Amino acid sequence: HRLIFRAIFKLAERNHPFDVVTVSEQLDQEGQLSQVGGLAYLGELAKNIPSVANIKAYAQIIRERATLRQLIGISGEIADSAYMPQGRTGAEILDEAERLIFQIAEARPKTGGPIGINDILVKAIDRIDTLFNNGDAITGLSTGFNELDDLTSGLQPADLVIVAGRPSMGKTTFAMNLVENALMRSDKVVMVYSLEMPSDSIVMRMLASLGRIDQTKVRAGRLDDDDWPRLTSAVNLLNDRKLFIDDTAGISPSEMRARTRRLAREHGEIGLIMVDYLQLMQIPGSSSDSRVNEISEISRSLKALAKEFNCPVIALSQLNRGLEQRPNKRPINSDLRESGAIEQDADIIMFVYRDEVYHPETEYKGVAEIIIGKQRNGPLGTARLAFLGKYSRFENLAPGSYQFDED
Repeated sequence: HRLIFRAIFKLAERNHPFDVVTVSEQLDQEGQLSQVGGLAYLGELAKNIPSVANIKAYAQIIRERATLRQLIGISGEIADSAYMPQGRTGAEILDEAERLIFQIAEARPKTGGPIGINDILVKAIDRIDTLFNNGDAITGLSTGFNELDDLTSGLQPADLVIVAGRPSMGKTTFAMNLVENALMRSDKVVMVYSLEMPSDSIVMRMLASLGRIDQTKVRAGRLDDDDWPRLTSAVNLLNDRKLFIDDTAGISPSEMRARTRRLAREHGEIGLIMVDYLQLMQIPGSSSDSRVNEISEISRSLKALAKEFNCPVIALSQLNRGLEQRPNKRPINSDLRESGAIEQDADIIMFVYRDEVYHPETEYKGVAEIIIGKQRNGPLGTARLAFLGKYSRFENLAPGSYQFDED
């Protein structure tokens, strides 16, 4: 196996592909093919690999087993020294044991750990200097909505952003508008996990939004003459963009992480991930009576996903029905369904609220409130947007359109 790995390593160093054929050729050139079991054994090894998608996990298992073997070997040495001290004191043997164990720990790959204040200060000052020279109030990924950007300074890397609302409020439309705006403002990969809606329906919504076409016409294929140029324009806007949609139902956090890693490896840096919606994710083997714990684990995994890829993760969430019984039906953080862990893990919680859903006679028809219920590094507040339901679209409100009571 060491010979096979060395052959793979040599091919990789030369940027050559490595498979059964190329590895066997490399081994043959070095006169080692028969020594490793020939082409038949290489084929058997390749056949027994469960999935390359999980290769990182397999490598981690090998690394862990190697560490355990080292510990077994060193434990034997320490035991021999204790049985036969050869004039050394217990303190000396203990010191030697600590040194040997520390060598193993030092050889392991560093993932996190303590960082000195000087290193952190340098990083912080560099960040402040970059922001100062940038001169732009938007320090993250712009949402495309002026009032919302004023409150949040954009969606920040490694942030978990929860977008929640009752049915018919437009939370999926709002989240997809954030996706559209990210696509138009960045050349990074945008990944959408749609657990509720098929990918073609998502794209139809996007075409209606970007082309300002009535979405019922798009779904039914009944376009007017004026609609076709708009549709063409929308298609051109989306064409060749780095947008990927996965509509696998009930996907698990581990599978989502593996697929995102593969996407990043094949297509480049991830700029934004959107999940619709987190209550539809599943933990394999979890029982139905521990749903709160399951949602807590899903919430933590989404935050970890944001940190791993250093990009915003937007996750949609349902709200409890209880708020329907209140006179003021604007959501608050405790309305998040099934778990307080969502509130704890989120960096930003946004609620989508449209008063006309509950009060058709309201004077604020077509107005949506994006309520910031939590923002770890910024103020709370409300951004008001125009809601164009037939176009599946939110837009900035024209200045002076409405007079709002800020109380």
